[in-house]
Amino acid sequence: MNPPVPHRQSSHLFRASLLAMLSALVGACSTPRTPSPPPVASAPVPSEPQGAHARGPSNDPGVITKGIVTPDIQGQAPKGMSGSPTSDSYASRDDARVLAADIANKMVLDPQWTWNAVAKARYRESAARLMLPAPVGTAKNWGVYRSRFVEPIRVKAGVNFWRAHETELKRAESTYGVPASIIAGVLGVETIYGRQTGNFRVLDVLTTLSLDFPKGRSDRSEFFRSELAHFLKLCQEQGTEPETVLGSYAGAIGLPQFMPSSIRRFAVDFDGDGHIDLLRSPVDAIGSVAHYLSQHGWRAQWPAYFDIKPPQDEQALAKLLAPDILPSFSASDMKALGASLSDSGQNHLGQLAMVLLQNGNDAPTMIAGTDNFYAITRYNQSSYYALAVIQLGEVVSREASRQNTQTP
Repeated sequence: MNPPVPHRQSSHLFRASLLAMLSALVGACSTPRTPSPPPVASAPVPSEPQGAHARGPSNDPGVITKGIVTPDIQGQAPKGMSGSPTSDSYASRDDARVLAADIANKMVLDPQWTWNAVAKARYRESAARLMLPAPVGTAKNWGVYRSRFVEPIRVKAGVNFWRAHETELKRAESTYGVPASIIAGVLGVETIYGRQTGNFRVLDVLTTLSLDFPKGRSDRSEFFRSELAHFLKLCQEQGTEPETVLGSYAGAIGLPQFMPSSIRRFAVDFDGDGHIDLLRSPVDAIGSVAHYLSQHGWRAQWPAYFDIKPPQDEQALAKLLAPDILPSFSASDMKALGASLSDSGQNHLGQLAMVLLQNGNDAPTMIAGTDNFYAITRYNQSSYYALAVIQLGEVVSREASRQNTQTP
C-alpha cells in the first residue's frame, strides 16, 4: 500500500554480485523448487512484518518487515523540544501546532479538536529507532525468512482461524476473487490472526514520525504527516478518542495492519454490523484484505507464480531481472530469452516477472511472478513477504482441509 521505502532486489550491485553464482546455477538446475522449511522451534513467536504500506526494519537487509514489540512506556524527548528538557509532550511544540492547523484545514476538522488531539501525543524514541534500516552486511535468505512465518505457531493459529471463519473466507473469495488461502496468509503473516496487533499508541508514533523522523534513512515524514491526518479524520468519523487507538510502531492498525489512509479507502464492513472494526472483527479484516488486493490488480483464477529455470546467458538473465517484481514479459518473451517455464506457465496469458530471492550463500530461488504476485507486493513491497503469504496460506488451507476430512 504505497510503502515509504520500496524493496528493490534488482539493484545493479546486487545483480552483479549474483551473476557469477547464477552462471554456475543455470547449467546445473532443472526446475526451480521452493526450499523446504528448515526445522523451527515451536516455542518462540516470530516477529511480524510491517504490512499494509508502512515499512520498518528487518533481520534480512532489503527485506521489509514489521516487528510488533512491547509497549514504549517511557519515551525520550526529541532534540530541540521546547519546554522542559525532560518532557516528551508535543503540547509545547510550535511545529506541532502548525501541523495540527494544517491537518484541520486539509481534512476539514475542527481546529481546536485537532490541536487538542495532537497536544496529547508523546514522542516515542523506540518508534523512531525502529524506522532505521537494518545493519548492513547481513545476507538475505529466503529459507530463513520463510521459516519465520511458515512455522507451527502460525500454522496452528491459521487452521483454527480457518475453521472458525471458513464461511466468511469463502464469501470474500466469491465476492472479490481473491483466494481464501491468500487472505489467510496475509492475516497470518501480519499479526498471527490477531494475536499481535501492536501496543503503541497510534497518535504517538504518527506524530513522532511526522515531526521527528529519524536521521539515517530517506525522510518519510510527509508520508506520516498524511497518515496522521487520515488517522485524525478516521477518529472523527468513527467517534473515537485518538489517544485510545493502539497499533504497530509505524501506526498500522488491526488484524490486517492497515494504515489509516488504507482503512478509509479500502476497509469494508464485511460483517454487516454498520461499522468497520479491523481490530475486533475478524470478518471485517477478511473482507478488507480481499477488497484491498482486488483493488490493486488481483486477477481471479490466476496463479500467483510459476516455476521457472533461468536462462544460461548472463545478458538475457540481466534483462529478465531488470524490471524487478513488475510483470514485464510474456511467456513467449521469456522463452525467447532462454528461460524455461513450467507447463502451466507457458500457457499463461498475462505478463510475468523474473523474481529472484537470495538464500544466503546457497543458490537463489527463482520464480515467475504474475500480476497476482505483484498485487501482494502492493501490500508490502517485498517479494519475500509475498511468497511467505502465499505459502503460509497454502499450508493453512491444506492442513485445515486435511483435518476436516478426518473429523467424523
